[in-house]
Parts: sequence; structure tokens; C-alpha cells
Amino acid sequence: MADLARQLGVSMTTVSRALSDHYSIGPATKQRVQQMARELNYQPNQVASALRRGQSRLLGVVVPYIEGRFFPAVIQGIEQAASRAGFSVIVCQSHEDEQLERRTIDTLLHAQVAGVLVSLAHGTRQLGHFEKVRQRGVPLVFFDRAPTSGDTNAVVLDDRAGACQATRHLLRQGCLRIAHLAGPQHLSIYRERRQGYLDALQTQGLPTCEDLIIYSAMTVADGARAMHQLLALAQPPDAVFGAGDSAMLGALQAVRELGLTVPAQFALAGFSNEGFTTLTNPPLTSVDQRCGEMGAAAVRLLLELATTRSSRAAAHRVVLQPELLVRGSSLRTSS
Repeated sequence: MADLARQLGVSMTTVSRALSDHYSIGPATKQRVQQMARELNYQPNQVASALRRGQSRLLGVVVPYIEGRFFPAVIQGIEQAASRAGFSVIVCQSHEDEQLERRTIDTLLHAQVAGVLVSLAHGTRQLGHFEKVRQRGVPLVFFDRAPTSGDTNAVVLDDRAGACQATRHLLRQGCLRIAHLAGPQHLSIYRERRQGYLDALQTQGLPTCEDLIIYSAMTVADGARAMHQLLALAQPPDAVFGAGDSAMLGALQAVRELGLTVPAQFALAGFSNEGFTTLTNPPLTSVDQRCGEMGAAAVRLLLELATTRSSRAAAHRVVLQPELLVRGSSLRTSS
């Protein structure tokens, strides 16, 4: 804008008003300004304009990462629902780091976003930075990885039910000693998946064996290490249910390296329905998380909060139902 004013010999106020078609600027001046703007390929800074007005049509989204299938699919659901409502989306990654998550929240607040949608990082233990969002009166919705406190608005999957479905499926295949690759237990999704695994064992009257539960960050390498640890037991398992597909990919690789046949000798089931699960040999049984539906539901809830604008409004928790997708890694019988 300063370049336009300098070349045309007018003030920046005149340029600004001409570009916004203000009535106080004559037609000839407007035409000169707009012609020069086209020649210089001038594009207005929509974020700066929103800051001056004290409002924006932007939604901030914070995810741990954008690799794999799950978070990109959720983001796609968010963007589609936001676009239909007239909003644009800024997507930021925390890279599983609490400090980066804190800085990202500050950045979004400085940009005066109209709402914030968050899936917590693995490393997040303190939640004070989200209280800052509430104090600003900015609608805040968590999705997938959400705090367990009752005063948070969230869209989540029934992780416990999904884990129970997967473990029961393994039991129906004749597996009697099922291990569990568990994620960080300070995150509710992994606690719920562990509990669903335990629920399924309990319904069959099977004991809980702590040596069959391995906790990790759920990477591919973690899954491979866990399998070597489990198969070294005096009584190794005959199946594994994992709380995440990446760990199960490592588990599958380790099992095959050790010469075991999947699923005849060892059955596997994961969670998340990542894109690679249909490409492994054999394809990996997994729990689908309703990714697109989760993103759209998160935007709907956020827009409802923006409409009510009441600090005393009751918190809402939308729970989506999972679907077990049975594939070759676990299918021993037709039942």
C-alpha cells in the first residue's frame, strides 16, 4: 500500500479508501489506484484487515502432526465444514511438544481467530494455555485427544468400545492369550483403549496379565521392540491388539522376521485405520475413527459455541461410534 501511495503521489489513506471503493474518493482517483494495484499485483492482507476490525473469519486448528491418514482426514472434514460456514482454516502442528503447542495457541490468539480446535500433543501435561483461550472469549473445541475434565467441549470417538470390539474379535478367532500395545496413559484415548481391551478379557473370564501390556509412544520402532519383548516371554501371547496402527506395523514386521505366520500362528489388530493398513501383507485389521465426521462435528460444535457466547453454558461432548474393519491379519475363522 505504501508503494502504491508513493508511485501515485497520494496518501496511504487515499489508497486504502480507493481500494475499498469509499464514497469520499472520486472515480478518476479510484481508477488510477486500482489500475496501479493490478500492475503491481497488490493483494490485501486479510489477516491485517481482520485485526483492525477486531474480528476474523479464521479458525485455528492445532494437531500433533499431519502425517498418516487420521489427522489429514480430520482436517479435510474441518475445512469442508468451515468453508460451508464461510470460514477459512489455519492448520498448525505441535509436533507432540507442549511448549510448541503453547506458542501456537499464542500465535492463533494474536491472529484473532474466531475459534480454536485442538488435538492434544503427547507431551502435554498442563492445560493452562487453553484457559487463556477461554478468558479471551474464543470458542474452544478439542477433538480426538481431549482433556477428561467435565468442563471441556470435545468431539471424541468411543475408544473404549472400539478397543473392546477389536479384542472380542481376536477372542472369537480362538486367541486366548492376547497382549496389548498401549499408548501414553496420561492421554484419555489410550487409557480408554486399554480399558476396552480389559473389558473384553473380563467378559470372557480371562485374567489380566500385566506382562502382556507394553506401554510406549506407539511408533513403528516401539511396536517392533514390544514384539521381541513379548515373544521372549516363557508364555508368549498368540495375538496382539495395539492402540495405534504405527506400532502394529512394527509388530507385524517383527513377527514376520521371527518366522511366525500371520494370522495362523499370531493374530494382529490395530486402531486408527491408517492408509497403510490395506497395503501390508496381510492387510491389518483396524478400528476406523470416523475421521471426516469427527472434523465436521468439531466445527459444528464450535459454531454453536460461537453463537451462544455464554460462559455459563454447559460443556458439550460429542461421542462418535467406531467401526472395526476386519482384514487378513486377524481373520482365522469365518465367525
